[in-house]
Amino acid sequence: MSEPIFRDPTAPVADRVRDLLARMTLTEKVGQVNQRMYGWDAYERTSSGHRLTEAFRTEVAAYDGMGALYGLQRADPWSGVTAATGIGAADGARVSDDVQRYVVENTRLGIPVLLVEEMPHGLQALDGTLLPVNLAVGATWNPELYEEAVALAAAQLRSRGGHVALVSALDLVRDPRWGRAEECFGEDPYLAARFTEALVRGVQGPPGERIEPDRAAVVLKHFAGQGATVGGRNSAATELGARELHEIHLEAALAGVRAGAAGVMAAYNEFDGVPCAANRELLTGILRERWGFTGLVMADGLALDRLVRLAGDPVAAGATALEAGTDLSLWDDCFPRLEQAVRRGLVNERTLDTAVGRVLALKFRLGLFEHPYTGERASAPGPEHLSERIARESVTLLAHDGVTLPLTGGVRRVAVIGPNADSVPQQIGDYTAPQRPGTGVSVLDGIRAAAPDCVTVVHARGCDLVGGDLSALPRAVALAAGADVAVLVLGGSSARASGTRFDANGAAVVSSGNPLEMTCGEGVDLAELGLPEGQSALLDAVAATGTRVVVVLVQGRPHALPDLSDRAGAVLSAWYPGPWGGRAVADVVFGAAEPVGRLPVSVPRSAAQLPVFYNGKDHGYRGYVDQPATARHAFGHGLGYTTVEYGEPRLSRASVAAAEFVGGSSAGTGEPLLCTVEVRNTGDRSTRETVQLYVRRVAGGTSWPRVRELRGFARVALEPGETAEVRFGVGARTLASVTREWERAVEPGEFAIETGPSSARTRGTRLVVTGAAVGGSR
Repeated sequence: MSEPIFRDPTAPVADRVRDLLARMTLTEKVGQVNQRMYGWDAYERTSSGHRLTEAFRTEVAAYDGMGALYGLQRADPWSGVTAATGIGAADGARVSDDVQRYVVENTRLGIPVLLVEEMPHGLQALDGTLLPVNLAVGATWNPELYEEAVALAAAQLRSRGGHVALVSALDLVRDPRWGRAEECFGEDPYLAARFTEALVRGVQGPPGERIEPDRAAVVLKHFAGQGATVGGRNSAATELGARELHEIHLEAALAGVRAGAAGVMAAYNEFDGVPCAANRELLTGILRERWGFTGLVMADGLALDRLVRLAGDPVAAGATALEAGTDLSLWDDCFPRLEQAVRRGLVNERTLDTAVGRVLALKFRLGLFEHPYTGERASAPGPEHLSERIARESVTLLAHDGVTLPLTGGVRRVAVIGPNADSVPQQIGDYTAPQRPGTGVSVLDGIRAAAPDCVTVVHARGCDLVGGDLSALPRAVALAAGADVAVLVLGGSSARASGTRFDANGAAVVSSGNPLEMTCGEGVDLAELGLPEGQSALLDAVAATGTRVVVVLVQGRPHALPDLSDRAGAVLSAWYPGPWGGRAVADVVFGAAEPVGRLPVSVPRSAAQLPVFYNGKDHGYRGYVDQPATARHAFGHGLGYTTVEYGEPRLSRASVAAAEFVGGSSAGTGEPLLCTVEVRNTGDRSTRETVQLYVRRVAGGTSWPRVRELRGFARVALEPGETAEVRFGVGARTLASVTREWERAVEPGEFAIETGPSSARTRGTRLVVTGAAVGGSR
């Protein structure tokens, strides 16, 4: 008897899916779109190892199969999994294979289960290698480095038996009060899109039907607009218009889809009153019909249960989400009832088949039917060296008096002070597993190791992370007064503790007066963005000693900053730089590395002036009466230890016809349109300059223009005195804007093509686009 088509690895995926679907019962189909079990409940650790639980066996039996299992290897305070009870690297593949073997051997059709893990900045599992958070990644402006790092992270996930990586990529920091700001690449859609492309390439590998054994399927979080919730409140409403959605919040998702992402996760928020997981226009109209996406849509944790308030009961809520385009659940009580929904006529079984088909297609693409088990293989090496390199390239010099840094031979005593000075947990961000003892380097330890033998390093905490207790202030001030330089390590923390309370979906529950010193992360939104009372008092007191001050902000969101020029000679931002971030900061402080980070987000003066993102609509607003409307530090800003001069940008042509941009570039009927700018290192140290290209629509178009929009960047190494010419191609993607039909098109009009070191320091040249609009690239 010949093997069924779905068992034939040479058959096209679509044929295998069709064959398998025809053999499945309604109950089995419902099982494939469910991911309702928490992975850590599928096993228990005993004196002889790990064993599967009765709860897991019962779950498999309920649907004669299992679509996906979330978080088998997750460890953190929410899951309650510790180093003593969880799955380490040595056991990951074996336990994963135990899960897979049970599903395959104890179900009628033997359909493998997808093992889904969090990989927001490295694998969230015991012994998983952490990267700096996404905001730090964005500060590198180096997508190639990130692509290399996430490829190693994906290999680590697969070597432990995982298949699917959930990665934040699509949210933007439009309001830094939002606690999940650290999960974003920044505030700009173009920058986020470039990193999202790199993420998909790195995790999944080259585009194609097959995802190789050392790569993982990526599910991009969150679709769409979650970073624009009102007041920076987590999971709250958005007040996005359709234009803001298309121009800002869909760009990274579109880039990820074009790069071949296997899936996206529907966000918690609603758009125009309809939650994303039930929004047919978003999930089917835009994502599938307009963009041609063929992957799967996963709901966020328990998001479908929120639909009951609209739909009336869990059965109708599940039907609503399925009809809208959600394919795979996450822990909810609605999708498990889809069989009832079909039998009640609330949704057609063909709609269910479509969702099941997408889940099965991913399993075929991963090769799970041919090779369901990981087997005995060495754990893949983690990206430790790349984690540290990302940290080093992300450190951003916000302000400098020109002399304080780098620390030189005249320094004999350094006081390292502050609540973030000696804490690795406070520099690694949210969504992290417990770290083994000895993992990581704090800023204090990094400075101690980097300091020459002749330099004495002393330390005091000085204050708590939050609150106004000043009892530790006198000792810190005394140490600072006796030092040549005081390095104040301030900022925030997303470190979860065993005493943290959590919502059902894992978001932290933190109230004012929080004793846990958690000031950022999922569920930790702030109304005020300034440094807490104790930290501000510490900064003022240390500055009053007259000792030179270097402020290092270890943070997951941009804190609102006053003018610190009278209190600090230098201000550095180190967005949660990961376990080895302390070495990275120390290398910059002592000059072993240049500060090459650039801001992926605008730094406000106060929370009262929000929003302060650079690319708002160009209405010519002059500012408030009591303070400027501009950011303290603009998007793209970052200083170095040398100076770089920019020439005027030059275009190869001052006028171009819109018709030349047919096909996505300016190569249609004329020569390529180029923008060239000359940059020169006028200092005495080598550097890596990030040259930025912005477009500003001056006249024309069918919608009101933005102040300016990032449309390109290039990193160039410059030796002292060296001059380089940087060229940007100016194509359809550079000039296109969103039309009233929500398509991308190059519209005739006048543009300013600008280059510079930040969004607030540009020089421009005029370009005229003539003729009728062309495009429709969406």
